[in-house]
Order: sequence, then C-alpha cells, then structure tokens
Amino acid sequence: MNYGDEHMNQKHQKIFGFIISILIAAVILGVMLARVWDDLLIAVTHMQYLYGVPAIGFCLLAGFMGGYRYQRILHNMAIPAGFLFSTACIFLSQIINLIVPARLGDLVRIIPIHHEYKATVSQGLSSIAIERLFDIITIALLGLIAVVFMIDVPVEFVSVIVITLVLAGIGLLFILISKEWTTNNRYLGFVLKMLNEIREASLSRQAIMMLLATSGIIWTLNTLVCYSVALMFNAAIPFHLVLLAIVTGNLVKAIQITPGSIGTYELALTAIFELGKISVATATIVSVINHLIINLISLIGGTVSILYFGTWIIPHITGLVREKLFNKL
Repeated sequence: MNYGDEHMNQKHQKIFGFIISILIAAVILGVMLARVWDDLLIAVTHMQYLYGVPAIGFCLLAGFMGGYRYQRILHNMAIPAGFLFSTACIFLSQIINLIVPARLGDLVRIIPIHHEYKATVSQGLSSIAIERLFDIITIALLGLIAVVFMIDVPVEFVSVIVITLVLAGIGLLFILISKEWTTNNRYLGFVLKMLNEIREASLSRQAIMMLLATSGIIWTLNTLVCYSVALMFNAAIPFHLVLLAIVTGNLVKAIQITPGSIGTYELALTAIFELGKISVATATIVSVINHLIINLISLIGGTVSILYFGTWIIPHITGLVREKLFNKL
C-alpha cells in the first residue's frame, strides 16, 4: 500500500469515527426519549413557556461572563483585547465545539487573537489552558458543595469530584515548580514557555481571586439555566440537585465522545435527577431542553461572532474543522 492509499484510508477512518459518534448520540437520545414518550407529550402540553425567558437570559449572561473572564486572562498575558472581541472568541469556539470532538473547537480562538493582536500560538494555548483549569477547579468545588446537601450520594460521584480536585491540585503544583526548569529541547522548551505564561497570567493572588469568582458566577448561571428549565415543566427539583447535575454533566463534557456531548450530557443529568427521586420523564425532558437551549445559544452566538470577525475567518475555521475531523487529530 502506497502513502496515498494509506492517507485515504486514515481519512475514511476519521469520517467513519465521526459518523459513529453522531449515531451514538442519536441512539442515546432516542432510547431516553422513547422510554418515556407518552409522559413527555403530557409534560409538553403543560409547559410554562414564560420560564424559558430567564433560561435564555441566564445562558446569554453566562456567555458574556465567559467573554469578560477571557478578556481578563488575555489582559494578564499583555494582549489588549476588548470585551466584545473576547466574547466573540468564546461563542466562536462554542459553535465549533458542536461539531468537533473533545472540545478541540477552543483552538479556533488562536486564529482571531493572532490576526488582531499578533499573539503567539503558545499564548493562545495558554489562555485556553487557564480557562479550562479554573473551570475544572470551580466545577469540582461546586460539586462538593452540592454533595453536602444530599443524602445517599453514590460514592462514585464523590470520588470523581475528589479525584478531579486532586488532579487539578497536582497540575497547579506542577506549574509552580516548573519555574526552575530549563531545557535545550525545542519541544520541551515550548511546553515550559506555556507553563510560564500560565503561571504569570493566572497564579498571582489577584488573578486567582478573579478567575475563581468569574468561574463561580459562570457555573452558577449555567445552573440557573437548568433550574429555570425545570420550572418550565413544574418540576420541583432542589437547586443543589440541579447544581450537582450540571457539575456531573460538564465533567462528562471534559471527555467528550459525541459532537457537543449530545446524548451523554443529557444522560448524565438524567441520572443525577433520578438520584433525587425525580421521575424519569421529568428528568429526561429537563435534561434535553436544557442542553437544547445551551446549544441554540452557542449556534446563534457563534454565527454572530463569525459576522463580527468578518468573512476572512471562515476559511480558517473550515480548515481547522476539516483537519481535526478528517486529518490528524
């Protein structure tokens, strides 16, 4: 087999893998909805549409808050991005994450910050790493808070949260001690450069307080989105249970196996709601509608962001998506 045939086979394998991930998402959602279909139809007929307004509002606020946090991260890296620019970066990555696996859509932010501010690739990657690190820490801390208010929480859930915090702590320690390291290796040098950028931009006392505060607000708003959706269907789901569901769902998103974690995210939320003795039908429809609202806002916000940046960015986006889906992951 020559190189061309091997490359074509690899490309077909990527396409096949993407199709399989879509089918997995469809099957999970299909099974979830089919088992409670009649109850879902009844729930929809009694839906309180007015609660959809705050759900959408909280979702938009979370996006704008994410833009503010990202602006502050960029400023800490001496990249003078504006609020609208930073928010557009967030929504742009969200719309791409609906397509590509493992949240690789976040990498698209490197394109506009380099185009507008000549930021380096390492700065772009470091800014994303800072955001993810504090998201994980905040989500895990909120999960611990939610667990305190629950009875008979399976030890597996608590273990995942504790392990997440321990791993995050090890990561922070690694970033701190790497300050003293040096190397002549080109690739290790790039990694050390990133670690230095992360350390300087996020580990000062002021930066830590800002990142924890803004991250806490963002995930509280995300919880309020789901809580508002629960009210749409007259579901008396305690706030701490919704918080634990959001925490679990987003930990699942960290190892995204379907586009946008569609199917797996809903399954995670439904499982948590059922722990709180919420009916299967209610748990399912709240989970599905919550994720639908989030994805619709991502779709609309991402589209507006592309218009904001200009048509020049479209070839770069399509190139990134094509590479991550069909070439080298």
